[in-house]
Amino acid sequence: MIGNRIGGRYDIIGTIGEGGMSKVYVAHDVILDRDVAIKVLNYDFAHEEELKRRFQREALSATSLTHPNIVNIFDVGEEGELHYLVMEYVKGLTLKRFILENGPLEPAKAIPIMLQLVAAISNAHHNGIIHRDVKPQNILMDEEGHVKITDFGIAMALTATSHTKTNSVLGTVHYLSPEQARGRMATKKSDVYSLGIVFYELLTGKLPFSAETAVAVALKHLQEETPSVRAEFPSIPQSVENIILKATAKDASHRYVSADEMYEDLRTALEPSRMNEQKFAIPLFDEDETRALPIIKDAPSLMDSEQTVKIEPVRVESVQLQQQPAKKKRKKWPVIASLAILIAAIVAVLYITGVFDQQVAVPDVIGKDEADATALLEELGFVVDNKLEQPSEEYEKGEVFRTIPEAKKERDKGSAVKLYVSTGKETMAFSDYTNREYKSIKERLGIYKFKSIESEETYSDEPAGTILGQDPEPDSEVVPGDTDVVFTVSKGPETRSLESLIGFTDDQLNKYAITSGFNIEVVKNSNSDTIPAGQVMKQEPSSGQSLPIGSKVSVTVSKGPAQKPTKLYVKRVKIPYEVIEGDDSLEDEVNPPQTVRIYIQDREHSMTDPTKEFEITEDVEEQITVELEEGQRGGYRILRGTTVIEEKTFDYKDIQ
Repeated sequence: MIGNRIGGRYDIIGTIGEGGMSKVYVAHDVILDRDVAIKVLNYDFAHEEELKRRFQREALSATSLTHPNIVNIFDVGEEGELHYLVMEYVKGLTLKRFILENGPLEPAKAIPIMLQLVAAISNAHHNGIIHRDVKPQNILMDEEGHVKITDFGIAMALTATSHTKTNSVLGTVHYLSPEQARGRMATKKSDVYSLGIVFYELLTGKLPFSAETAVAVALKHLQEETPSVRAEFPSIPQSVENIILKATAKDASHRYVSADEMYEDLRTALEPSRMNEQKFAIPLFDEDETRALPIIKDAPSLMDSEQTVKIEPVRVESVQLQQQPAKKKRKKWPVIASLAILIAAIVAVLYITGVFDQQVAVPDVIGKDEADATALLEELGFVVDNKLEQPSEEYEKGEVFRTIPEAKKERDKGSAVKLYVSTGKETMAFSDYTNREYKSIKERLGIYKFKSIESEETYSDEPAGTILGQDPEPDSEVVPGDTDVVFTVSKGPETRSLESLIGFTDDQLNKYAITSGFNIEVVKNSNSDTIPAGQVMKQEPSSGQSLPIGSKVSVTVSKGPAQKPTKLYVKRVKIPYEVIEGDDSLEDEVNPPQTVRIYIQDREHSMTDPTKEFEITEDVEEQITVELEEGQRGGYRILRGTTVIEEKTFDYKDIQ
């Protein structure tokens, strides 16, 4: 298998483990780029289409289970005759290995583990799914100490198929409920029984029942009471032992009504008020009742009693009493008649003396105020010797919610009645959850059944999902069912899309920095042949990106085109004054002024406008300077009036 790809997407990397029903591999999902666990079933479905369809249907139903303490089933598939489940890959070890390395555990360490397990089973039961094979080998513990139950869907899918049609059951004998050992249908209370055995193993480091054969172990589940954990560890409170005794009661009717009830019992087991409670005992039964006693047959040895195997139900045969030879009957009616007369006389005397009036039914005081309930009980002749205050979800503070004995039970006058008085709904201290991850905290608080748990998101420098504030305040006492929880949660820093700054001037940059909230900094000035000097020619990051407000944006500003190599052409030119003869209008002026215009074509001038204009009254000499860049063509022209005195054109390369 290792190195192969199955399902077109799962590359088998290595082996995790092997059990009676399957082999487990670690694989990589190439589509979702994650590691998964692949459980390949050992059963041959080739000739059992009905079994195949049932397995696929039931296993797929298990994929609906979503709980932090249940291993997620991602996919169910087949490849040829290979049938497999794709599950969440949990790095860590089995709870069985954890117990071997760390057990026995103190109650304060074992109960948090049990709370997780019972919460997971409760979730499955509410979804109509029974596990049927709860055991430490099917429980994984990750690197952070969280436990997750696996194999939902396997025992469920294979039970009641052709593999178990002969009244055999699928399960692990050390954790098997009595009803499963008898070959009956597993119920939700069967899972509760198995949880009780797991709790016993956590606290003691060992199993309650051991024997050389699987049948012998199963018989112990049927016949023997669960051993006392306090006998071996006296420091364990009676309240903790009572949970094991109630969960593992032989008669399912004496067990917890549901996993939810067991969870509530676990949650309060270490409270001081419960430390010295009375030992759990099942109701009395008729000792003379005729019962069927199991007779142990020869049984094969169990090779590995911790594997999930098919176990034939223990066969039970009634013990028949041998009939004795009938003896000759004597006439007894005279004696019987005399006894009847005597009994009637005694009864008449008892009625007359009022002896029968000593038996009184306990009144129903549930829901009454403590004082009223006490007065009514005392009026009927009972003594209220003990009042126990406990939280109640149903009854108001000060109201009676339970009596021992219960209402309508007949007791002698003067008998003691214990009252359970409500202190109101149970409160809990609401912890400080700030700076923690909202999603995980919401999942954790889910078990307390708050009225609602909501979030209000806001921008913050803290990572997205971080709790910034909370209502209720830290350390406040709250009633979960009456409390709306609101967390202020970070959305991360506020972001904004960066515009293109190319072509922005200094004023435009300043205005954009104010409106956007970005920190814009000119980091460089550079030449550009396309962007005019003084405008942005480059930015980092580029436009279109979403950036947190306050992010730095670096820009480069153009200095205009880079200057090319230049040459100067310098020449002195004589501009003569023109004397005009024969003009009578000028006879009064000796030398009238004449206008001179000089035009230059170079890197800074053009022939459009004169670079210099002046008047002369005599010959003058003027210096002409032409500056050309590499590749340019230039020249000059000198006009006196409209007469061209001198002009010349040349290329950059012509200048020496």
